[in-house]
Amino acid sequence: MAARIRKGDTVLVISGTSKGIRGEVLQVFPRADRATVRGAGVVKRHLKQTNTQQGGIQEREAAIHLSNLKLIDPKSEKPTKVGFRFVGEGDQRRKVRVAKATGEVIES
Repeated sequence: MAARIRKGDTVLVISGTSKGIRGEVLQVFPRADRATVRGAGVVKRHLKQTNTQQGGIQEREAAIHLSNLKLIDPKSEKPTKVGFRFVGEGDQRRKVRVAKATGEVIES
């Protein structure tokens, strides 16, 4: 199945404690339908000191469910749904992501 949201995309968080935050997708977990977004879903982790790592409280991004994210259209800079379209003919035919609001192909 093709992914609507991929690593490197700019997304808007539409629900939850981080609602309204725009950020870049750092990592996607397709089996869990979750993604980590830079600056969104920040949680604190209490780490014990080891020989190689300093202990203390560390902030990091937690995974957010994909249903709470909307892709930012690169052309209009507004949140949009994502659809799919086939472009090309014969051996050159490929499936691409399309912004529903503007109809533009999303390159990534």
